[in-house]
Amino acid sequence: MDALQRKLPFSVDAEQSVLGSILCDPNCFGDVAEIVTIDDFYLEEHKKIYEVFLDFSYQNKVVDLVTVINELVSRGIYRDDDEARSYIRIIAEVVPSARNAKDYAKIVHDKSILRRLIEAADDIQRAAFTEGEDVSHIVDLAERKIYDIAGNNERHDFVHIRDVLLKTYDHLKELGEGTSEENLGIQSGFSDLDNTLVGFGKGNMIIVGARPGVGKTSFALNIGANIAKRTGKAVCIFSLEMSDEELVSRVVSSEAMVDSYKLRKGELSVDEWEKLAHASSTLSETNILIDDTTGISITSMKAKLRRVKNLGMVIVDYLQLMQPERHGGDQNRVNQIGEISRGLKVMAKELGVPVMVLSQLSRTAEKNGETGKATSRTPMLSDLRDSGSIEQDADMVIFLSRDYYGTDPERENLVDVVVAKNRHGSTGKVTMSWIGKYTKFSTLDKEEAQRFGVNYDL
Repeated sequence: MDALQRKLPFSVDAEQSVLGSILCDPNCFGDVAEIVTIDDFYLEEHKKIYEVFLDFSYQNKVVDLVTVINELVSRGIYRDDDEARSYIRIIAEVVPSARNAKDYAKIVHDKSILRRLIEAADDIQRAAFTEGEDVSHIVDLAERKIYDIAGNNERHDFVHIRDVLLKTYDHLKELGEGTSEENLGIQSGFSDLDNTLVGFGKGNMIIVGARPGVGKTSFALNIGANIAKRTGKAVCIFSLEMSDEELVSRVVSSEAMVDSYKLRKGELSVDEWEKLAHASSTLSETNILIDDTTGISITSMKAKLRRVKNLGMVIVDYLQLMQPERHGGDQNRVNQIGEISRGLKVMAKELGVPVMVLSQLSRTAEKNGETGKATSRTPMLSDLRDSGSIEQDADMVIFLSRDYYGTDPERENLVDVVVAKNRHGSTGKVTMSWIGKYTKFSTLDKEEAQRFGVNYDL
């Protein structure tokens, strides 16, 4: 028998008891409203009565038999006063007091959750039977529906400031006793950059922006590998542009310090093969997970990430290649990117891990504002391509800037890492070494810093 042909879960007694409690003691409405919504009621008649209570609360009107009956009749919910009075008296007499109002509300809410689960299961079953979509899409649909129900069922109460102060005090005490990554946030592995960022915090969305060819993918991969090796946590990389083999080649080249061009051609010396074997052995012990699905959506990402145990960080390469949840319609690309950006921030918060998102910059980022000619100027927040909402959603915005046009031979192997936005730390510029043939970033040593006139503290 089809699930929806059976009797759906609901309790007339519980619904009447909730409404009766409010009639008995209007002051309990606030407690009830924290638990149930209009849609939690199964009977349409009860939804409309609760809606009247809700409107009275908004308007600060007194809830009593006379005013409620008058409002129900005026809205056409009942034909006349006698019909309204007859049912309102029934629900008013169901409960002797409002003492158990929250318990009644919990029953109504739980029954609603069960009905939503049945409805979701029916949708999933229908999609599976029709076989009209790719199996992976059906699996994503199933996970999304169940997760949405679970997420909407979560309730948070007010927390007194004294409780938060105690947690803050304990946190500060732990920091004083030892700066663990759990307390400070995940470190990038680049000391000078970490001094500025103060770690990637739980739920942070970090935007790394650069023009093509500057090295943003390598930068993110270097950080991802550092974190995976040091923490032992899973680092998930969504590569929308490169295949998993191309991505791994870059990581191996950087870790082994083997020329990436020679690696692609397979022309390696005995010494380079040994370096490669050692780096591969080290990387194989990490928990780096790669997904090279083209045009993946946030829903699909979340579905996959929720199955990953001990998740430490997510890297998305890159934002402008992601697909919106809704196709078609009149949404332009700017609105789509804005929607994706907000979704990524929500995903970071839900998963409780930092999400690093790579982003292209507009072409104006490589033009001189006065002359309009190509130059390697320092990017600005306004250079983020396709949407200003990217800047708003991000907790950190990091730009990579180097002498892309080779106008200064002295800085050929230097990259300025510009922290343009940082909600939890300072902003500023950190100059790092860039070894292109190894696709590797590294912190400048003291001698290099002095030679290039880098003026931040080491």
